[in-house]
This record gives sequence, structure tokens and C-alpha cells, in this order.
Amino acid sequence: MADKNHDIIEDLKNRKETLWLNPDLIQVEPAFKLEGFGYVHVRAAQNRFMRYLPFVAKTFPETAEKKGVIESPLIPIPKMQAWFEKEGLPMKGRLFLKDDARLPVAGSVKARGGIHEVMKLAEVLAQRAGLLMPGESYEKLASPEMKEFFGQYTIQAGSTGNLGISIGRTAARFGFRTIIHMSSDAKQWKKDLLRSEGVTVVEYDGDYSSAVAAGRKASEADEKSFFVDDENSEELFFGYSTAAVRLAVQFSKANILVDKDHPLFVYLPCGVGGAPGGITFGLKQKFGNNVHCFFAEPLEQPCMTLAMASGKQDQISTSDIGLGGRTIADGLAVGRASGFTCRMMEPLMSGAYTLSDEQMEVYRKALWQTEGIRLEPSACAGFLGAAMMGSCNDGVEQNQTSAWRAYLEDHDLLDKMDNATHIAWGTGGGLVPESQWED
Repeated sequence: MADKNHDIIEDLKNRKETLWLNPDLIQVEPAFKLEGFGYVHVRAAQNRFMRYLPFVAKTFPETAEKKGVIESPLIPIPKMQAWFEKEGLPMKGRLFLKDDARLPVAGSVKARGGIHEVMKLAEVLAQRAGLLMPGESYEKLASPEMKEFFGQYTIQAGSTGNLGISIGRTAARFGFRTIIHMSSDAKQWKKDLLRSEGVTVVEYDGDYSSAVAAGRKASEADEKSFFVDDENSEELFFGYSTAAVRLAVQFSKANILVDKDHPLFVYLPCGVGGAPGGITFGLKQKFGNNVHCFFAEPLEQPCMTLAMASGKQDQISTSDIGLGGRTIADGLAVGRASGFTCRMMEPLMSGAYTLSDEQMEVYRKALWQTEGIRLEPSACAGFLGAAMMGSCNDGVEQNQTSAWRAYLEDHDLLDKMDNATHIAWGTGGGLVPESQWED
């Protein structure tokens, strides 16, 4: 395995699209325990979202129709699946898009994690001050008096864009002073959106890790400042994990089975790792061995693939192997993976793969032309995994899919692929301005 991983790291260095399969993947049953964490932590985060429904409905009017529920649709995309077949990749099973670009408030997968962490902080502060008593409606937290109370505190975070929008918009609506430290990869429209909400945006010439480090240092200098640490936050992680609870409900309504004869494959674009890691943890809690989660990363910034293949986790950066250039996948432009997520994913993630910016653009264009759905480039990274895994059959050349096929053989899944469900997780793009789409 060491030699194989050496080859993978060489492929990463040479910017070659590659697939890493996790040799440490373990068998788990639903509601398992890992590192002291379990389904109780997923439910706690979900229950917090439920308590906040009246606050969200009042504070973000776009959620009022759904009474404050922050969720995205699960969309069958048969026309996109047919497009893959025309491209020589006939997929077995059914292809879906989990369209987190349509998540209210943030327009990306970061909605669940970022909103959850701000909610937890506001809840704790209000309760400690005796301003929120058991049984009171959380709508109270939207009052002018509570905004004045929260205004004495500051929330800060480092971001390439989407997490900053999630935390920035939410914290600002509570009334917190909010500062987002943004790396050079962040799109200008994301900075403009935050500033329009009254958020202070601090820009850096460096990468994501340098923005996080600067934000952390600035926050430590202020005793009333709280730093949302995307690299280590448990509250972000378990906020993301609640996606699994909602997805299970959507499966039930759509009559989608997930069991040993009906496997579920999920392909998750990955930056620092918190969002795909949290989602994977939640899905494994719900479906155990019957769900298989793969992380997708750009060729220039494959921090999670490098972290796991090398075994060094957060002790290695893409810059250490000569990578770290620009990518259109700004939400995935991270050089060093989250240490917490690496530890949690070591026994749970099925693998990780890389793809080029050009591939993401091809999928983005195809999704728009076939299904009329808009995503930002990074949100399309999951489609390569779906195409490769779904087309592991005798009709496709082995050199294209041999590594993917090996995974199916090792897990006794080849004869079950007709019943498989493939989900490409569309992680962002819902708030992209119309002018950007026209460009």
C-alpha cells in the first residue's frame, strides 16, 4: 500500500487526475461511536435547528414559506445521466443532484455548518446572561434588545468565500460585529455581498490557511471575540452532519431504498474537509456500510487526498509538494486539510479523487444545457466520481475505470450497481449574481 500511495502522491505532484482508495475504511453499523462522537451529536445539532425555526423565518424572510427550514432539494437528473452515456460513460443506477446551492441564507453547503455554529454561540450567550429561558420561543432572539446584546460581541472567521457568506450573513442578522478574513482566491462578488450586509471583510494576498491564521490571531486579541475555526470546529462539523437526517426523509418520500442490495454513493467536493466530512459522518450514522463517500478536489489544491494518502493528515500542505496554484474552484482552494476531519474520516471515507478545472467547467456547462441547473464550478466536482463509479461495467474501457472497479470488487458491489443511487453534492452557486452567470 505504501508503494501505491507513493505513486498517488507522485500523480498529485504532476497534476495528474487520480483516485485514492482508503485502506483504513472500517465496517460500521448505523448509530456507531467514533472518537467519543455518535448519532447523539447529529441529533443535537438537528434539534438546535428546529428550536431556531421561528428565528430563521423572521430574520430571513426567504425562509418564511417553509417556516424557517433550511434545506435543499434532492433532484433526479436523468438528462445529465444520458449526457454521460453519450460521452461514453453509461451509468448504472440513478443519478441525483443534492442541490445545496439552493440552501437559503448562504446558497451553499456551508449554510448548515456556519449557521449552526453561530446559532450555538448565540444560544449559549443568551442563556448565560439569563436572556433566554427554557421553553421560550427563539423568535425572541430577533428582537432589537437581543441585537443590542449580541452587538457587544464579535464573530470572526477565515474563508475562501462560501463559509464567510454563511457565517457573515447569519452573525450580522443576530447583531454580532462580524469580521471575515478572506484569501486571495475569494471571488469579488462574495466580498461585495458580505459588505452589503454590514460585515467587515479583510482581504489577504495569501491563501486560505494564511487568512485563517490571521483571523485567529486577530480574534485572540479581543476577549469578546469568537473565532469560527474551519480547520478544527466540532460545531461546524456536526452542523454539516444534519444533512443526513434531512436526506433520509427525502429518500423516504421518493421511495429510495438504501440497504446492502441498494448501495448509496455520494460524491462530495472538498476544501478543508469539514463539510464533506460532517456529511459523511452523518450519512454513515444513518446508513452504515451501505453508503460510500468520496471526496472531490481540484488538481491544484488536493489537500485531503494528499493528507490521507501520505498519512500525514494536517501535517502536510499542497505547497510541500509544489502545488497551490490558482483554481476556478475557489471554494475548494485549500492547501492544508482539517486535522479534526482527517481523524474522523480515516476510518469512514471511501476515497478521494482529483480533477481539472476544465473538467469542472465541462460538467457545469452540461448540467446547465441538459437540466437547466446552475452551479458554480467547484460544485460540479462530484460528477466525475459519479460517472466513473457508475460506469464500471464491461461496456467501458478498463483503463478509464479500473481503480473505481477495484473498489466495487473489494466491497462485493458489482452485481448491485443497477440498484445504486449516485448523488453528486452540488455545494454552491445559489447566490451568484446574474451578471456573473452572463459572463
